[in-house]
Amino acid sequence: MTRAPDEPIRVVLADDQALIRAGFRALIDSAADLLVVGEAEDGQAAIDLLRSERADVVLMDIRMPGMDGLAATQAICADDDLAGVKVIVLTTFELDDYVIQAVQAGASGFLSKGVEPVELLDAIRAVAAGDALLSPKATRALLERFSDTGAAEPDAHALDPLTEREREMMALAAHGLSNDDIAERAFLSPLTVKTHLNRAMMKLYVRDRAQLVVIAYQAGLVRPGDTL
Repeated sequence: MTRAPDEPIRVVLADDQALIRAGFRALIDSAADLLVVGEAEDGQAAIDLLRSERADVVLMDIRMPGMDGLAATQAICADDDLAGVKVIVLTTFELDDYVIQAVQAGASGFLSKGVEPVELLDAIRAVAAGDALLSPKATRALLERFSDTGAAEPDAHALDPLTEREREMMALAAHGLSNDDIAERAFLSPLTVKTHLNRAMMKLYVRDRAQLVVIAYQAGLVRPGDTL
């Protein structure tokens, strides 16, 4: 079901620590355009909640008892009935292997639990809109971790369905640039940039820009150490 423009973005909180959930709830509910519709203390409870409550975004802790956040993210992103739900992974660390796996599984991005309040609210809005999801710092860390873990040889044909312009937009997005940043660099409108990226996502059968980052690296479009 598509959310009407005047409806708040509906959020589910999944974390085994009640105090953290309470803090996030108070912050999110303080924003007029956001609404917490439920809380879960483990991954399975989050999935059950998402099936009963229409939600747009779930804030997912990685380390929880029972079904952890990684398994829950994989289940959510593989479930056609939950296709409209975007997952933001919450982590105590800047980046770890679980977060890498979560992004590969379909998570739309990740945030540190120490994130500034305004950054958390903006991230929820960005994910719900399908816009920029990974910061340049996070993108570099993601690519470097892929390199450190010995990723497979690039798939030279992975990007064959894309036009040259779509590849260009994808490469810039994979460096962590926002639509506005890409538009300024490429002398295009932000709407045109978003259109090219959306077409790339459709052709490559991915959910969002976080997945484009993964494929951009796997296909050799961008590599650790590349500069713009």
